[in-house]
Amino acid sequence: MNEGRNYVLAIGLSILVLVGWQYFVAGPQLEKAQRQAELAAQQQQTNSETADLPTPSADGGTGEIAAPTAALTGSRDEVIAQGDRVSIETVALTGSINLTGGRIDDLRLKRYHETVDDSSPIITLLSPEGTPEPYFVEQGWVSATGSTANLPKSDTQWQVVGNQTLSVDNDVTLQFDNGNGQIFKRTFNVDENYLFTVTQTVENNGSGDIALFPYSRVTRQETPQTSGFFILHEGPIGVLSDNNLIELSYGDLAEESRKDYSSNGGWLGFTDKYWATAVVPTPDTSVNARFSHRLANGRPTYQSSFVAQDPVVIGASQTGSFKSHVFAGAKVEEYIDGYEQNLGFDRFELLIDWGWFHFITKPIFYLIRFLNGILGNFGLAILAVTVIIKALFFWFANKSYASMAAMKKVQPEMKEIQERHKDDRMQQQQAMMELYKREKINPMSGCWPVLIQIPVFFSLYKVLFVTIEMRHAPFFGWIQDLASPDPTNIFNLFGLLPFDPTGLPLLGGFLALGAWPLIMGITMFVQMRLNPPPADPTQAAIFAWMPVIFTFMLAGFPAGLVIYWAWNNFLSILQQYVIMRRHGVDVDLFGNIAASFKRKKPEEEAK
Repeated sequence: MNEGRNYVLAIGLSILVLVGWQYFVAGPQLEKAQRQAELAAQQQQTNSETADLPTPSADGGTGEIAAPTAALTGSRDEVIAQGDRVSIETVALTGSINLTGGRIDDLRLKRYHETVDDSSPIITLLSPEGTPEPYFVEQGWVSATGSTANLPKSDTQWQVVGNQTLSVDNDVTLQFDNGNGQIFKRTFNVDENYLFTVTQTVENNGSGDIALFPYSRVTRQETPQTSGFFILHEGPIGVLSDNNLIELSYGDLAEESRKDYSSNGGWLGFTDKYWATAVVPTPDTSVNARFSHRLANGRPTYQSSFVAQDPVVIGASQTGSFKSHVFAGAKVEEYIDGYEQNLGFDRFELLIDWGWFHFITKPIFYLIRFLNGILGNFGLAILAVTVIIKALFFWFANKSYASMAAMKKVQPEMKEIQERHKDDRMQQQQAMMELYKREKINPMSGCWPVLIQIPVFFSLYKVLFVTIEMRHAPFFGWIQDLASPDPTNIFNLFGLLPFDPTGLPLLGGFLALGAWPLIMGITMFVQMRLNPPPADPTQAAIFAWMPVIFTFMLAGFPAGLVIYWAWNNFLSILQQYVIMRRHGVDVDLFGNIAASFKRKKPEEEAK
């Protein structure tokens, strides 16, 4: 009875947490966002539909940079083949820089494939304008006077100076002579992972001073498909000084058109589940940042951009420069943490969505990664972490199971009290409390194992769901990706029948039930049968259906999480069995299982 109550209490507490979050956090944040949207709408200038980047100017005005407007012109390969390019080739990346506009708009990740099959295509991150899903990064300048006549634009044709291939040991420099005395250079550097350093230089060979504001931006056309899970943010993201972490959905940004911020350093861009692209000024640079949305040739266009607040003033016969960074690649925790620690990127770790329980999630991730280095398998590391967590909370679990064993020993007295005071609930509860006090039993102590498991379960779910390290990590047998659901299915006899039950209309969504979810359901069923089925018909029904409900509910979860739950159940069964026997309780497991399938007589149900 107590085990069932513990599960019901755990579910109730989980619902309470979600409702509390909605009421106290999500609701106020939504109201605040609505107020900000109203204020932004009031302050929006009449040319906001074509404006893309706020730029302070010497006279207090604002220069504007037009957004890209290219329509769809062909496939990705066709568009890339049409223009002149400089190759990008490292151990982690392959792609090219477009000499038209000087953009990084062709980038693929060599270490990651689309599926678990290593012969499948590698991941494509960035693509040029004119393709089905344009996604690119570019830098540039805006004049303090607002004039862009002599500045390089998105259609400017750059020339390569020297090296023709960008690699870890070889920078690439592009050059543009505007014919009016200024020579613009753009030098690209890339590390062995996913960080580009872009240095913009202007040689002023004219007769007067010029003042320019440097900018950098990430542009994404078309609304990308997201995972759609509330525990993971995908979309515009940034950390902008006192504005802290900013997370916007594509839908919200489309409704608000733009969001402006002022920041000292920071970063902003777009994040997907495993990949991200962000522009990063040097930490000591004051910038105006903007997230924006507009329609270009009927195509939704999203941008994350910053422009320096202070102009670069270049005197006659002088040279001025501005350096910034671009992160474009996989969200590997080790690399991201390294950029934060070594280069001073402000809270760059937040590019990975560690979630509400980050203080639990990150240590669990570190522990799993460490154990994987020893055991050579992330699945074994998860099993080992489960044992460690069990050991950490061994005392609580022992107290809980000891209390449950004591309650089982006094069950005859409890039944006698229920019979003696069956018409007086108040007297029955009072007698029960006296029994608990006399036998030194805490009926609530049985909740601890379940309550402790909830945040650990959720944190492990986050680790499996959001970390690139878990993507396509194999276990043994048929589990080749711990971050994906078990691929087997009982409804086609685990692949013996040549059809996919999940593809059936209406019912398909309920027919995803693999081998590991079944194992998990069986272990949960056995654990709940360590005690006899309760006499109360409602509680007995909960006992009977809870393993079934959890089995189907967890069937679509990552296989690593289901394996953890099944292994945790198995360890709990052993622990509870030993403790109950140590306290002199006779555990008739097989008798309890058999009793749960027996149909009660009408006179027994009526009691």
